[in-house]
Amino acid sequence: MEILNEHKVRIRDQALQLFIQYGARSVSMDDIAAAVGSSKKTIYQYYHDKDNLVEDAINNLLVNNCEECRSYKNTADNAIHEGFLAIGQTAQLFRNMNPVLMNDLKKYHPKAYKKFIDYKGEFIYQLIIDNIKRGIAEGLYREDINSMVLARFRVESIIIPFLPDFYNKVPDRLFEVQEELFYFFLHGMATAKGQKLIERYKKQKKHSDANS
Repeated sequence: MEILNEHKVRIRDQALQLFIQYGARSVSMDDIAAAVGSSKKTIYQYYHDKDNLVEDAINNLLVNNCEECRSYKNTADNAIHEGFLAIGQTAQLFRNMNPVLMNDLKKYHPKAYKKFIDYKGEFIYQLIIDNIKRGIAEGLYREDINSMVLARFRVESIIIPFLPDFYNKVPDRLFEVQEELFYFFLHGMATAKGQKLIERYKKQKKHSDANS
């Protein structure tokens, strides 16, 4: 049973990489079988159709992201540091992601898309609310901000780079757009103390990116 589960994990993870790179619609079960070095018949032993595989792959992606976000919340030095840890992980995820993926999920794999929407609207929203409260308590975010409005704005802004009307007109890569939106959001909330910390972390990130 353990060997079978390992094979299923390999199929799921390889499929996810293909979905991220090419989108979900353009990747066939034949493509996945070739990438895994297996037959379609073997894949169908674990997944009754492509929609089932897409849903499992996206669900696992969200579970892993959830665990990482929780770890950042517990290990970050402050609220702004937590944000930079999260955007660093997001950049790695989005670096090779094809922006058509989200539209493919919405049109052809609604169950997987709903998982993402629910995750964004519930877990990520609460994570941002908690971060804002922490930042205010630490004197890094302004006390007069409306945390519910800003958290909802930030959550919804995550989807903007995936909109065809956006990515067809903006030459920047997906992870670069997400970083820009993150900085815009952070600067809008920060106090003078917070602004200095943002610039410090940006310099550290730039140095780290240059050496990676």
